[in-house]
Amino acid sequence: MFINEKYIIDLLKSVKKTTNSEIHHILDKAAACKGLTHKEVAALLMTDNKEHLERIFQIAGDIKQQIYGNRIVMFAPLYVSDYCVNRCRYCGYNHDNEFPRRRLTMDEIREEVRILEKMGHKRLALEAGEDPVHCSIDYITDCIKTIYAMKLDHGEIRRVNVNIAATTVENYKKLKDVGIGTYILFQETYHKPTYEEMHIAGPKKSYEYHLTAFDRAMEAGIDDVGAGVLFGLGDPYFEVLGLMLHNEHLEEKYGVGFHTISVPRICGAEGADLSMYKHIVDDETFKKLVAIIRLAVPFTGMIVSTRESVEMRKKLIKIGISQVSAGSTVEVGGYTAREHNNSQFQVTDNRSAASIIDWLVDEEVIPSFCTACYRKGRTGDRFMSLAKSGNIKNVCHPNALMTLCEYMLDYGDEEFQNKVEKVIQREIPKIQNEQVRQLVIDNIARLKAGERDLFI
Repeated sequence: MFINEKYIIDLLKSVKKTTNSEIHHILDKAAACKGLTHKEVAALLMTDNKEHLERIFQIAGDIKQQIYGNRIVMFAPLYVSDYCVNRCRYCGYNHDNEFPRRRLTMDEIREEVRILEKMGHKRLALEAGEDPVHCSIDYITDCIKTIYAMKLDHGEIRRVNVNIAATTVENYKKLKDVGIGTYILFQETYHKPTYEEMHIAGPKKSYEYHLTAFDRAMEAGIDDVGAGVLFGLGDPYFEVLGLMLHNEHLEEKYGVGFHTISVPRICGAEGADLSMYKHIVDDETFKKLVAIIRLAVPFTGMIVSTRESVEMRKKLIKIGISQVSAGSTVEVGGYTAREHNNSQFQVTDNRSAASIIDWLVDEEVIPSFCTACYRKGRTGDRFMSLAKSGNIKNVCHPNALMTLCEYMLDYGDEEFQNKVEKVIQREIPKIQNEQVRQLVIDNIARLKAGERDLFI
């Protein structure tokens, strides 16, 4: 098995002997966007030297700007079922929690999607508890088909990422066949004793089956997978090394590692007592973790949700985060109801999608609704080879501008449209390739003439 508890613990102890010059050598490598090995990551995690930390944050910011520029990808979660057979201590969907469980009908999903499309979203993360009776794989694939079929005026969901329980190769093939984007699964904690303590009963209790889910997904042909841990369950440094070792395993075996890494911190949920968790991550440590992950895997997308506050999201965007959710509800049927139901966890950033998008523009960040790579077949190793060559920004930045223009025309008021026009005028000259620059100018003119869904 590629996760060895003793090895990780011993490594964290041994790297305390790393010299100052060795740390700077690691940081020089990171600054060149060469990524880091898990051993190099361990050395950075264990340093509390102020000079080292300042340079870690500086390099993380430089990498974010160099590879991702000032764009941020937008998405929203869509919870379709809170039925769950698992007993997980930290989760509001815990089977032992008594509340009226719900699974959306296809008509209810259409209503949820209608609202999301009116917000301007083009990318969703479909979420569900694990229950083979009430929430089968066939139900999930029907949900995906229904979402893709929904179109409202200019509204259209172009990419459905899926965050559901670990399953079989056969079931992953079914997801692949209906056109999922990224398959997302959080290990929650890589520390096996903690994992077994947190997962009392249910299929999710099997550490090994959960840990090898991405292997089965890739065997089924899904080449974009997104990982994450729930920071606060176990030692955060152990968890980061678990992520790095898992990523290295996938790269060695399948030629491509994580497409995205999510960094949720544990927060309040129905039936969850936060006082029982000994590894709650404070803000400064959290920023350090995000920055080091950015150094380690410079070409991997990083996601932060509305669990985090406005101020924290602002800080994290500058040091590595490349995707954020907006206008989110984490309740089944929550977009329709917008009233208390039963949520998987608590949301901190409660602003509307429009408010968050407007805020990002004011922060000189380009909200991107782009899904071009997925639809052009730039997934898996094709995406990573383009990213690592430095050419990905030649399509991402232009597509971000075009999709922001599309959003502005379809959903923006006059004040917002004036803001975005200034952004477009500011950003177009930054496109170095003359042919691409002219294509963007031409496509923006076509968008204003009424055409939609233009990308390169």
